[in-house]
Amino acid sequence: MITADGPKVVEFNCRFGDPETQAVLPLLDGDLAQIMYACAKGTLTADMVHWKDAASCCVIMASAGYPASSHKGDVISGLDAVDKEDVMVFHSGTAKKDGQYVTNGGRVLGVTAVAGDLKSAIEKAYANVKRIHFDGQQVRSDIGAKGLKHLK
Repeated sequence: MITADGPKVVEFNCRFGDPETQAVLPLLDGDLAQIMYACAKGTLTADMVHWKDAASCCVIMASAGYPASSHKGDVISGLDAVDKEDVMVFHSGTAKKDGQYVTNGGRVLGVTAVAGDLKSAIEKAYANVKRIHFDGQQVRSDIGAKGLKHLK
């Protein structure tokens, strides 16, 4: 957060399941395991970490009732229709039942798209969200809107 006294840290998010991480890590141009190993050994150098010249957007698909509660057991369809290139679907609240993916928690899926610019990444993420369906699904329609507003 930027204040009159300069930047202030509100919180550090570093869990791999967080939507923030699901948006940032696809931009890493390298091997995360090697980078983390170098961190653990104390041998990490700046030239070991490279980032793609791209943008990404992660849109969460949540179950019915989220955040107060979450519905479980709804069949998820359309996962096979998602673009194979530059789109990742992170499973957060899913389970497999009788060979099908079903909802199993509040934040069900994180659909992340990478593109050359933010507008294209947002459009690609939402286009792929529309291919996935489950009863009671909830999706915010404003993800990335503030970022686009600042680019104008």
